Amino acid sequence: MIILGIDPGTTVTGYGIIKYESNTFTKIASGVINLPSTKPIPIRLKIIHEEINKIIRLYKPDEFAIETAFYGKNVQSAMKIGYARGVAILAAVLNNIPASEYSPREIKKSVVGRGSATKEQVGFMIKSILVIDQKNMKFDETDALAIAICHAFKMKSPTKGRMSWKQFTEAFPERVINE
Repeated sequence: MIILGIDPGTTVTGYGIIKYESNTFTKIASGVINLPSTKPIPIRLKIIHEEINKIIRLYKPDEFAIETAFYGKNVQSAMKIGYARGVAILAAVLNNIPASEYSPREIKKSVVGRGSATKEQVGFMIKSILVIDQKNMKFDETDALAIAICHAFKMKSPTKGRMSWKQFTEAFPERVINE
């Protein structure tokens, strides 16, 4: 199964595509869509939609996963991220790809084991899980790959979206570091 993960933003949108097969993850592609901050929001939203459509046509994902919006101190920023989420989800739906949403805390917990993990910790685990040695990956890119991996874990989980630490260690013993 091929999963496209999206980390939405109106200045940078991250994407990550993984293949999940027989409890094995393989990175297919990842990157960022850089959006010109000098352009108005509607133009940036059009770019996000067009670029995600290109990615979908190129890699033909079976599943789509995106980070949910979170409320911060700046309501305007939250709304703009909501717009980016909307056009990304629309691209998936118009291409008949099932779309799922996960909270930042849920994504971090599924990949790192702690919902309060830092971006550096998420990046480290993504590189470890996918066995990649890329030094200059942007956080938006590693976050998008984490979203795709979170979706794979949630699809596999027999408890409808929740996997306990015990279930995780039994399902993926090779991913647990014993010190």
